[in-house]
Amino acid sequence: MQISKDMLIGELVQMNEAIPAMLMRAGMHCLGCPSAQGESLEEACMVHGIDCDTLVANMNQVLAAL
Repeated sequence: MQISKDMLIGELVQMNEAIPAMLMRAGMHCLGCPSAQGESLEEACMVHGIDCDTLVANMNQVLAAL
């Protein structure tokens, strides 16, 4: 399973139980917000001031090790 920055937050949190924790550690504390569910990872990163490419790379690295 590969994560890309155009994937929706709602889609990501359903993919694997490790993903919400990774997003929370990155600073995205609004995962339960209805509007967040329809945002892309890239949009959410932009709103929170997070480097999306780095987050995607880190998340894919963690998921590859599972």
